Amino acid sequence: MARRRIGPGGVEVTELSFGAAGLGNLYTPITDDEAAAAIDAAWEAGIRYFDTAPHYGIGLSERRLGDALRARPRETYALSTKAGRLLEPVERPEGDDLAHGFAVPATHRRVWDFSADGIRRSLEASLTRLGLDHVDIVYLHDPDDHAEQAFREGYPALERLRAEGVVGAIGAGMNQTAMLTRFVRDTDVDAVLCAGRYTLLDQSALAELLPAAHEHGTAVVVGGVFNSGLLADPRPGATYDYATAPRALLERALRLKATAERHGTTLRAAALAFPLSHPAVTTVLVGARSPYEVRDAAEEFALAVPEGFWKEARAEGLLPAHVPVPVPVPVPGEDPA
Repeated sequence: MARRRIGPGGVEVTELSFGAAGLGNLYTPITDDEAAAAIDAAWEAGIRYFDTAPHYGIGLSERRLGDALRARPRETYALSTKAGRLLEPVERPEGDDLAHGFAVPATHRRVWDFSADGIRRSLEASLTRLGLDHVDIVYLHDPDDHAEQAFREGYPALERLRAEGVVGAIGAGMNQTAMLTRFVRDTDVDAVLCAGRYTLLDQSALAELLPAAHEHGTAVVVGGVFNSGLLADPRPGATYDYATAPRALLERALRLKATAERHGTTLRAAALAFPLSHPAVTTVLVGARSPYEVRDAAEEFALAVPEGFWKEARAEGLLPAHVPVPVPVPVPGEDPA
């Protein structure tokens, strides 16, 4: 699988990468063996970039990912985690963590902390859970409501960690584009992880974030390419950004699916292929929790989506004319000469 570089520190990632939120029992539980099998399938498919966070299952995702990767040659893969939420033990644990989306016992509480000390403590705890001596990339995780501290304290802490050689690359990961654009323009981040904002249904990252990233040489990791389910399997009740998809978006997704099928491909293949058509995008991050999901994503990613799909999607108004697509196709109404 093709690789691309993030930052000047030599961090390389595969164009398809593995998002490990599901390994933290996202919504429903899986076993340790099932988690390990998913990582094995990703490795067999050629994936060599894995992303996790303390938030995912209150550390369970990091522990499972570390267990699965620890025996593999460390120089052969890239690993990222995130900082901004410290995990503090609960004296008398009760219930589960489903309020945060994870089917795990509520043994810890999350404490927002983007201070310099908090960033270092978070990374140290992550390394302990992973059982590894370093990670390649650290992202500030969802600093939406903590912008002042994240820019004043959290980002400089990451910059120092990079200067010390503790990590190879630094960045921020969010579900919005405005603050990520600020990180690109006002700091020296190597990468931003943008979830759900550059997909077949939502190209809001194209307004400012992607042009800014391209101008500054900042890598963009695109997650959430299925918009939390709708673009993987559009049907009544499907989810879009973690809620039931609005009718208009469901109808648009169904039209995209029908268009894909007319051209002998699948909506999933098109959704996976779309982001890398922009020169700022370095890798597509796909969440998976089973070998089947991993193999399906890898197989769909390997498909060449026909030019006719992109041409018809533009002609039918399913994709704006100005949005880059993987193959050169004429813009509707444009003189081909």
